[in-house]
Amino acid sequence: MPAFHEMAPLIAILGILAIGGWILTTWMRIKHGYPLDGAWGQAIYPKSADETVERVKLLSGENAQLRAELGSIKDRLATVERIVTDDSHRLTQEIEALRLPKN
Repeated sequence: MPAFHEMAPLIAILGILAIGGWILTTWMRIKHGYPLDGAWGQAIYPKSADETVERVKLLSGENAQLRAELGSIKDRLATVERIVTDDSHRLTQEIEALRLPKN
């Protein structure tokens, strides 16, 4: 069985990775607006249910605005696709009409 002094570097690396993972997870939660929790799972932020309700309202409003904008963009894209495909099809028909001999 290996001695402790042989295992110490591995234990140190695992400890550093665990702490780094905890820091990264906390940073990502803060960046994306998730509530933080304490050592025993109790909420640190938001402090009250009112803050949570207000945050949900703000996010719901933003979500509705983004959905409306996405719908508008989809409509514009459909129009652009229609123009591109219709014009090329129409152009092909006009070229074919010019190739046919007229009676």
